[in-house]
Amino acid sequence: MHRRNLLFSVFALFPLNLLAKFQTYSSLRSGKGFKVAAGEARFGEHYKMKGVTLNTLDIKISSSDTEGDLAVFEQTGLTPKGGPPLHIHPFQDEWFYVVDGEYFFQVGTDLYRLNAGDTIFLPRMVQHAFVQLTEKGKMVVSYQPAGKMEAFFKVTNGWKSPPTKIEIEKVFAEHDMKVVGPPLKYE
Repeated sequence: MHRRNLLFSVFALFPLNLLAKFQTYSSLRSGKGFKVAAGEARFGEHYKMKGVTLNTLDIKISSSDTEGDLAVFEQTGLTPKGGPPLHIHPFQDEWFYVVDGEYFFQVGTDLYRLNAGDTIFLPRMVQHAFVQLTEKGKMVVSYQPAGKMEAFFKVTNGWKSPPTKIEIEKVFAEHDMKVVGPPLKYE
């Protein structure tokens, strides 16, 4: 009889344990959804990636919304034949979805041409870069975990004059990225 009571007690506590974990997790999040309209940024600020590209980045889902788990941006490409230098994110995976235009990506040693509707995944610790092939383009990009990407775009937005290669490498490093080569060229 004691064994039956023990087993019953253990199984009765299991759902309570799950409920406690769920309550702890859910209390860390706001539990409130939100909408960011087309052409708008989560907090109303459009970041220009001055010095690296002329692209505009709008936060759609902030790291502050997800406790650093995820950040999502809409990137409006205004830099034909341009893109970031070859670099590595040691702590983040990156995902791009091409909304408009054409892009050329290098991921490790693999090369990909992407058109509207295409998706590409860039795992952490793998060198990558892209170049915009069309006059204009648009992509959705996400970082998981969010890392320091919002802060990075805020810094590049604040540049008043074109940064040197050394300054670009320094700002990348301060935001947990490592520049490992020049921007891609597409012939």
